[in-house]
Amino acid sequence: MIKHYTKNTTGRDISVGDIHGCFSKVQRRLDEIGFNPEADRLFSVGDLVDRGPESMQALDWIAKPWFHAVRGNHEDMAIRWGKPDCQMDAGNYAANGGGWNISNSIEQRGEVSQALAELPLAIEVETVHGLIGIVHAACPCESWSDFAKALSTGWVKTQAGLSNSRAAMKELIECALWSRTRIQAMDDSITKDVHTVIVGHTPMRNITSLGNTIFIDTAGWHPSGAGFTLLDLNTLRPL
Repeated sequence: MIKHYTKNTTGRDISVGDIHGCFSKVQRRLDEIGFNPEADRLFSVGDLVDRGPESMQALDWIAKPWFHAVRGNHEDMAIRWGKPDCQMDAGNYAANGGGWNISNSIEQRGEVSQALAELPLAIEVETVHGLIGIVHAACPCESWSDFAKALSTGWVKTQAGLSNSRAAMKELIECALWSRTRIQAMDDSITKDVHTVIVGHTPMRNITSLGNTIFIDTAGWHPSGAGFTLLDLNTLRPL
């Protein structure tokens, strides 16, 4: 549910916004900045699939030793679509870019579901300035440490105290994958116990910071988007 990465002592750590099946465009951006797969690492905020033409390439990319992604809400849909007991509405899934997976064979759907289900919900990266947290939509807790503990132990901090109920964990996961509350409210509160939280999910014209949360989905997957943002995790500046 959560993966921790120690400081990169040989190269750069870079984060990229929502890819949405546009891996060739991401590769071109990596080429532009001289990305070195022998030393550099690329961290994705999720939503590798849907909308773009290369969603099946997500399975190839998550197998690359230098590429590390969290699960997004579009991975969540693809995971559910590949399960035998799936009750998702095909029309709604198609409207959200899932047509590529709807047309997949049952075997392919299962392969996609299994591969994406192995992605963590959150990633922690140690940097020269402190801990960077990566999650798709939002950190659902006041402190990153509470979020990390919930993911690693199953115990969620609620107003009533610690809970290991299925409902509490479901609410936490849905917020991490789907929430737009912070950006809609322009909430600039600080998430405790972490230097910076990097998120995607909400398409932006420019990188936007609220408190210590940075929104980096600049819609590189969309024809009228601002291109793919590549954020250096040590400087917190775009490359």
